[in-house]
Amino acid sequence: MIHPKFKWVAWAALALCLCVISFGGYVRLSHAGLGCPDWPVCYGKLTWPKQEIHINAANEAFPERPVEVGKAWREQVHRHIAALLGLMVLGMAAMATRARRFGWTTVFGASALVAIAIPLYMREYYVTSSVLVVIAEAALLSAAWRWSNSDLARVATFTLGFIILQAMLGLWTVTWLLKPIVVMAHLMGGMTMLCLLTWMAWRSTPGRELPVPAALRLRPMLVVATVLVAIQIALGGWVSANYASMACGTDFPTCLGQWWPQMDFAEALVLWRGIGVDYEGGLLDPEARAAIQMMHRLFAIVVIGHLSFAVLRLIKLPALRTYGWAIGGVLALQVALGITNVLAGLPIAVATAHLAVAAVLLFLLIGLLARMRTQPV
Repeated sequence: MIHPKFKWVAWAALALCLCVISFGGYVRLSHAGLGCPDWPVCYGKLTWPKQEIHINAANEAFPERPVEVGKAWREQVHRHIAALLGLMVLGMAAMATRARRFGWTTVFGASALVAIAIPLYMREYYVTSSVLVVIAEAALLSAAWRWSNSDLARVATFTLGFIILQAMLGLWTVTWLLKPIVVMAHLMGGMTMLCLLTWMAWRSTPGRELPVPAALRLRPMLVVATVLVAIQIALGGWVSANYASMACGTDFPTCLGQWWPQMDFAEALVLWRGIGVDYEGGLLDPEARAAIQMMHRLFAIVVIGHLSFAVLRLIKLPALRTYGWAIGGVLALQVALGITNVLAGLPIAVATAHLAVAAVLLFLLIGLLARMRTQPV
């Protein structure tokens, strides 16, 4: 039986997750991803250096990256709200596993291991810290594998394990100096968290099922739509991580005044370039960045085509018409924001909204799938 208060925590966590994703995009777009050179503290402080004496001390400790207070507070606030989301996910896992044998032992034991691993990492006991995190992850994932999902124990426990992995991606984003594959993975991890929380929020809400037997026939089409949107978000993350957002200048639909400019796809698709290189500002040449930008634009045509077809199918069913118009409206807004990003030279407010609306689109698709009956009536 699902805990009666589970749905309230799930919906609150979902709203907070959307805030974390949006604010994370703002941090990235304002070039504050390395605003704190250490983790999880910021220049050795739980918040960030504010007073002159602390700023001077931080500059002496980290001479390679002097304090920029405007960037530091954005990065550290993002970490704090992400940590709050982690605590909410822990609470959800505790509620979902309350009746399971060794449920709380597994959930709180794994969390305790992670809590111990953090100060060990800060004291540079990297191997010991990593071993504790691996043990915690193994315990959570094995428990999630064993348990059923009748009370959401499986998905809630898996989500707790996943948010720990997401925290590690945040750590590697900083320590590996904005390595593009890690930055993109961190973005996709945030979107995956949004999907997991959306699924749990709807599944724990009484009366969620849509009484439309015919809608089951649309499930494969919606699954494909979700996959296509996820791929497009990943491509957008690759654009941002490689600083390729303005690779085509302010030209649209052309790129640098051409329909098919000079591009280097081989270089654009290299995922791993080693550790120790500072990727802030990007390293790729203009041809590779143009290729990344064009991949994002061309795949957008595929996404728009499939989602438009899905919208037409949805609005033909009276009970799903609202969903159809909502998805269509959000899709149109997303396209408009993407074009505006290019034509206006990537304003931070528009670019952040572009990321947030992508998350909303994913929320609508996952929510619709979660509300569909699993069996015909």
